[in-house]
Amino acid sequence: MLWNGAVTDREEIMESTTLGQMLEETRRRYPDRISLIFKDATFTYNELNQTANAIGNLLITMGIRKGDTVALMLPNTPEFIISYFAAVKIGAVAVTLNVLSTPYELTYLLNNSDARALITTSLFVKKFEVIENELATCRHLILTDGSDGNTIFQEAMENGPFELTMPAIEGDDPAVMIYTAGLTGRPLGAVLTHSNLATQSTLLRDICDGTEQDRGLSLIPFFHSFGASANMLSVLKIGASTVLMEQFNIDSIFQTIEREKVTYIAAVPRLFLGMLMHKNADDYDVSSLRLCITGGSTMPSEFIPTFEKKFSVKLMEGYGLTEASPVCSFSRINMEQKPGSIGIPIPGAEAKVVDDHDTALCVGEEGELVVKGANVMKGYYEDDDATAAVIKDGWLYTGDLAKIDDDGYIFLTGRKKRMIITSGFNVYPREVEIVLDMHPAVERSRVVAKPDLMRGEIVKAIITARDKASIDKKEILRHCRTYLSSYKVPRELEVADSLD
Repeated sequence: MLWNGAVTDREEIMESTTLGQMLEETRRRYPDRISLIFKDATFTYNELNQTANAIGNLLITMGIRKGDTVALMLPNTPEFIISYFAAVKIGAVAVTLNVLSTPYELTYLLNNSDARALITTSLFVKKFEVIENELATCRHLILTDGSDGNTIFQEAMENGPFELTMPAIEGDDPAVMIYTAGLTGRPLGAVLTHSNLATQSTLLRDICDGTEQDRGLSLIPFFHSFGASANMLSVLKIGASTVLMEQFNIDSIFQTIEREKVTYIAAVPRLFLGMLMHKNADDYDVSSLRLCITGGSTMPSEFIPTFEKKFSVKLMEGYGLTEASPVCSFSRINMEQKPGSIGIPIPGAEAKVVDDHDTALCVGEEGELVVKGANVMKGYYEDDDATAAVIKDGWLYTGDLAKIDDDGYIFLTGRKKRMIITSGFNVYPREVEIVLDMHPAVERSRVVAKPDLMRGEIVKAIITARDKASIDKKEILRHCRTYLSSYKVPRELEVADSLD
């Protein structure tokens, strides 16, 4: 049985455009509207477009051209958005990297992506310096800030030039590369085109009734595909405003909602559970909120009506994966909300479940969820075999098990692939096992998911020791933190006699 996200009511698939053109169009419509709010600073759409042009010109002076890759390792600050659009406006590919990346991980990511430059902050400069001699192509380090006066990035933002001539860019040209964990233990670079990302930019407007009056709160990192889609592209497309928070806790989130009159939040379940369970939640005015979107991992369905009642706001659930830009399915404001469902396919997308022989299954039968549409990635960067393993005849094989009911609602039932989703981040056990096995005290390891209410799942490692008497769990975890981003490091470590 095949289900598609047919356009209904006010849903309308917009003509595809490049991301640079998208920003230009919004700037023409709303030049003086506030696009970004960060601490005490604001950027109008005209200012955002001009500064993106200025940094684009800076990249050109460094010899970066259409098709080159530019890595961004930045937190949720205006500099991320400016750098992102600077790269795509000159036809380069923005490689968005997790700021938690260790030097070990960063070496692989920069070399594998053939990055010509890394744009980052002074906070992370040491990570670059310790691996600089191991990098094959990355010859430019561009700092967005500096303790010794203005950096070239800051000078370009202040002085321009602010006019940029964009090269000819087609919808099928690559725009962004986002690394996602691979089954073999090595991350794979999912290449997303301008057309892929255009499918995401209209979702806030077409599915969530968003307008230029909305004010979204950005909590998910922009380097994450969900964060970029839900909190950046969808907001900027319609001329709404984005409130950026680099660091936060539950109290500061409530304070920001109240102060900035936030209307829209897209975040992982952990955030909404934290809001729901916060003892001082009733002290804040959140009446401006009209919509909350949860994704990245499964929201416990029993908490959704409780959240909606407490805060008088709709909480909608969706589903996606990096390889699909990322959103594949979403619930609808004007449709019945079915507990446990991740909604129906987004406009322009199709979904079905198949068995192990790729045969489509009937309503209610469990199989692997596969999706098709303009949101499906171009492929993994320079890895045809890995691409062919997940894209067959245009269908993206998600590795998730699901069933679809009579109304086309999708329900996830499990996973076909070994993967852990913790606070919205994907962790492939094999990557963690490789690092554990590097430690001289570890004989063998197995990494599994352990259910956790706030994070969805946590990483648990089971190891056998070469010499059980000398095993030091703290030392093994320190070893993991040296090589792995913090969310990949096991939160539990168990020593076993055998893994059989």
